[in-house]
Amino acid sequence: MEFVLTLVGPDPAQAATAADRVSSALAAAGAGVKAPIPLGDGALDIPVIAAPADVRARVEEALADVAVDACLQPAAGRRKRLLIADMDSTIINVECIDELADFAGVKAQVSEITERAMRGELDFEGALKARVAMLKGLPLADLQRAYDERVRLNPGARTLVRTMTAHGAKAFLVSGGFNFFTRRVAEAAGFDANRANSLIEADGVLAGRVGEPILGREAKLAALKEEAANLGIPLSQTLAVGDGANDLAMIEAAGLGVAYRAKPIVAAQADAKVDHADLTALLYFQGYRADQFVTD
Repeated sequence: MEFVLTLVGPDPAQAATAADRVSSALAAAGAGVKAPIPLGDGALDIPVIAAPADVRARVEEALADVAVDACLQPAAGRRKRLLIADMDSTIINVECIDELADFAGVKAQVSEITERAMRGELDFEGALKARVAMLKGLPLADLQRAYDERVRLNPGARTLVRTMTAHGAKAFLVSGGFNFFTRRVAEAAGFDANRANSLIEADGVLAGRVGEPILGREAKLAALKEEAANLGIPLSQTLAVGDGANDLAMIEAAGLGVAYRAKPIVAAQADAKVDHADLTALLYFQGYRADQFVTD
């Protein structure tokens, strides 16, 4: 079987160095390695034939001290037809609930719970209810204020979504956060649709409760399966990206599961990690060239 190793990094020189290291390491292990194929600045494909059984370990070892992300996968079927993306700390730069907590004066307490939940140390549903309870009484106007002042698309997010959809894929934003934010972020980034939790309101303030059923880990997996079924495609033609423990099930089930700036529990199980490049790395992983990107 022919594989392709995609290398992406913010520094083209480091990416070139990484390509030399990886090619040498794989060739020494008996793999057939072809010449690198440029995809864009700091991005390239290396076709690999007859990869050794420990190829991933060899790649990770070769890249241990360079700021370059790697994705090794079969050459066939790289371009995906469905993107399912987490929102907080993946498509956007913040955890929205932590920013709301800042306005409520309880950010330290809420952020600690968020971090533990994303690491998989706490039950997601219970942790969400506990954090939302701390927001009771927060004026609804502060939700818009948080969006306007704190929420920004992560670098490459809009290009990722718009490029995939321009080439016929569908893109869905699926969040364990809140639909007040997913609706706005989905529109800003170009997603086809979004799913998230709802905050219950009363008399112009938050009631301290979240709507049921709560969208968490299993609901994200269900969204992946449902949207793939709606498109009539196998899960092998899907791409999922996220950073926290509640993203793990969809990342493991997708044809290509990517951990973006992720917690260790997620990074350890994902097909690929993006720790250095921006979100356009997910396009390069699919074989898109930079001149095929849809940008503003």
